[in-house]
Amino acid sequence: MNIILFDGKEYSDLLPLTLTRPVAELRLGILTFAERWKSIFQTEKISYLTQEYLSEKYSLHIEDQNIFINPTYFPYQELILQLKNLEFGEAVYDGEALIAAKTTLENFQLKKFGKKKEIKFKGFHIQYSWDLFTYNSEAIKYDFKLITQGRKSCVLSNTIRIIGDPSQIFVEEGAIAECAILNTKEGPIYLGKDSEIMEGAMIRGSFALGKGSKINMGAKIYGGTTVGPYSKVGGEVNNIIIFGYSNKGHEGFIGNSVIGEWCNLGADTNSSNLKNNYAEVKLWNFTRQKFIKSGLQFAGMIMGDHSKSAINTQFNTGTVVGVSANIFTPGFPPNLIKSFSWGGRSESSVYKLEQVFEVAERAMKRRGIELSQQDKNIIEYIYNNY
Repeated sequence: MNIILFDGKEYSDLLPLTLTRPVAELRLGILTFAERWKSIFQTEKISYLTQEYLSEKYSLHIEDQNIFINPTYFPYQELILQLKNLEFGEAVYDGEALIAAKTTLENFQLKKFGKKKEIKFKGFHIQYSWDLFTYNSEAIKYDFKLITQGRKSCVLSNTIRIIGDPSQIFVEEGAIAECAILNTKEGPIYLGKDSEIMEGAMIRGSFALGKGSKINMGAKIYGGTTVGPYSKVGGEVNNIIIFGYSNKGHEGFIGNSVIGEWCNLGADTNSSNLKNNYAEVKLWNFTRQKFIKSGLQFAGMIMGDHSKSAINTQFNTGTVVGVSANIFTPGFPPNLIKSFSWGGRSESSVYKLEQVFEVAERAMKRRGIELSQQDKNIIEYIYNNY
C-alpha cells in the first residue's frame, strides 16, 4: 500500500513550524504524523506531497494506486478501517474537507473521484500550531498504546519512586533513570531508547522522552509534555512539545508551547503562558497576516527551527518566533519575532545567510549531523521568501 501524506489547507496556519518541514513531519504525542501512519499501516512506503521547495528533501513516490491522507486529521479506529477498506477512486470527506482518497496522482490533483464518502469526523483536527500542545496529552496516550502493545518494557532502577500504575511506564532499551519520581495517575510515561532521567527529576504523565534525550537534575515536568529525540530539558516545563535536537537545559519556565528542531533556550529563559488579565490569548497567523484569537487562556510560545534565545530572555504570552531568529536584546521581545531576526526586536537587523549556515553547521556537528545542501536550499528559500 503506497501512502502519500499531503499538505492540506492547514499548512499555512501551521507556520512557522511548517516552514522547514511538511505537515506530516510535525511531532504530536510520542510520534510524528508520518511515524504514526507508518505504524498503523505497518509499512515504510510513505512519502510526501508537500511544498515544491521542500520536495527535494521530502520526496514523493507515486504508484498506480495510492492512498492520499491529510495527516492533520488524527486517526481513530473507525477512520483507520475506512481508509484500509477504500476502493480505488473513492475519497473520504468531512463536509467539504478532504481527509483521504485512493487514486492516481493526476486524479487527486484534479479532485476527480469516482465516489465521495461523507463522514462525521470524530477525532481531533490539527488546524493551528497551538492545537499541537492542546491535544498532546491525548496523543501521547494514543501512541503509548500503539507502540507498546504486545511488547515488554525494560526494568526501571529500584531507586525510582512510582506513583500510580507501574504498567503505564514503558522503558525502551538503554534508557536510564535514577532517584526520580514518576507519576502516572493522569497519563502514561514513555522513555525512549538510550534516554536518561537524572536524579531528583519529578515527572507527571502524560509524558514522552525521545531517543537519546535527557531530563536534567531536579527538573519539574508536568503532563502533556513531549521531548523529542536528542534534546535536553531542565527547569520547569508544562504541556510543551520539543520536536528534537533542541535544548532547554537550565532553570526557567516554558509552558503550553511548541519548540522546533535545533533550538537553544539560554539559562533562565521564561515564557509567559497566561495574561495578567486572564484574557484569551491571541497568536500571529501567517495566513491572515494578523494576530487571531486562539480560544485558549493558556498559550506560551511557538518557535521555528534553529532559533535561539540568550540568557534571561523573557517571552510574552502568545509569542511566535520564526526560523533562525537570534534573540538577545534586553526586555520583553515582541509577540512576533520574524525569521532571521538578529536581536529579536521589530527593528532588529536581519541575520546574514552565511552566518545562519555557520551557526546551524556548528550546532548540528555537535550531534554528528551534517547540514546538507538540501537543508541549505530550504533555509535559503525561507530567507528569500518569508
